[in-house]
Amino acid sequence: MPHRRLLDDCFLHDKDRLRHDEALAILRERLSPVAGIAPVALADALGRVCAEAVTAPRPVPAADNAAVDGYAFAHGDYEATGGFFPVTGRIAAGHPSSDVLPIGGAVRIFTGATVPGRADTVAMQEDCEPHEQDGRQFVVIPPGLKPGANRRKAGEDLMAGETIVEAGTVLRPQEIGAIASTGAASVGCFAPLKVAVLSTGDEILGSGAPFRPGAVYDSNRPLLSALLATLPVEVTDLGIVADRPEAVRSMLTEAAATHDAILSTGGASRGEEDHVIAALSDLGRRHMWQLAIKPGRPMTFGQIGDSVVLGLPGNPVAAFVCFVLYVRQAILALGGAAWREPRRYVLQADFEIARKKADRREFLRGVLVEDDRGTRRVTKFARDGSGLITSLREADGLIEIPEDVTAVASGDPVRFLPFSEVGLPSP
Repeated sequence: MPHRRLLDDCFLHDKDRLRHDEALAILRERLSPVAGIAPVALADALGRVCAEAVTAPRPVPAADNAAVDGYAFAHGDYEATGGFFPVTGRIAAGHPSSDVLPIGGAVRIFTGATVPGRADTVAMQEDCEPHEQDGRQFVVIPPGLKPGANRRKAGEDLMAGETIVEAGTVLRPQEIGAIASTGAASVGCFAPLKVAVLSTGDEILGSGAPFRPGAVYDSNRPLLSALLATLPVEVTDLGIVADRPEAVRSMLTEAAATHDAILSTGGASRGEEDHVIAALSDLGRRHMWQLAIKPGRPMTFGQIGDSVVLGLPGNPVAAFVCFVLYVRQAILALGGAAWREPRRYVLQADFEIARKKADRREFLRGVLVEDDRGTRRVTKFARDGSGLITSLREADGLIEIPEDVTAVASGDPVRFLPFSEVGLPSP
């Protein structure tokens, strides 16, 4: 099955900084699936992207069946018998009977068993009174049952030909269970993307390296690799690249030849030592750079050949926020998933912002709180620095302040994006 590649043309915009919605629109327009398709066993399909619509080959359930243990009868016989029925048979789950229920009769039936012909209603055994008379079994079924009570109809869950899972769905346990209910053992999925992760900067130290003055340990690669682990990808850790143009160019060239996407941190700003942007412009195409958001302004998106390059800021919080807002959806789109904006929830602010810069969207680290009446509110982390990893540990999600909002008062409605919406657990 052929797949459309990136639009290999130079995208230029005449704005110094792109707004959040404009950046999302560019990603959505320019990214499409690049992965191949292969059948995947249901046992291995969790988190994978479904590549083809899955339809029900037959109704589910396949036949009318009992929802409880009890007695099946025809509601039309209710009045004629006065609720006193001879028991003419016994049907257990997995052992359907080809016999048609006699007029005026009832059968002992168990949960999941196929309801016999003519029967349309099931009485719970707890409500019934069994009797034996002259060696025959009878049952008294109380009045008041509605037609169809305690009966699951054929096709009640799925009709034959009904779509169970749309192409582009990231498979959860719920979808896997639904597919399994049709008898399928596998499902067609997109292959995992190959994603390279690297950090840039002479000041960056790898885990376990001796500390030296002026250096910082690299938290971005472990952070991004852990975030990518929630997606259907295969991650290659390319380590730390020195702040030298030739080193950055060489690493990007090699990574682009063998990976569907490259995720870098640092080197995406306008400084003399920020070489990722220059290398990207020389080696490929730049589709997006400089966003009107905080944190995360210097994020970039481009391509080298058919490999997508996503350049994130070097500050850990900014890198995290950009991943949650843009990278996660971009990777999923490349991997065949339908574009889905994570849901926001409107909550009352338990904080104040006296002044906010206009024309910039801000994403604050938010912590959920409850007032004395049990009303859920959200407060912001006390400090706003982009290097404060502590704020990511303590936050439940992101508070989104739009461009046109210039101040927030306590009690104002604000939009809150919980981390659970992007596949991450809360603290």
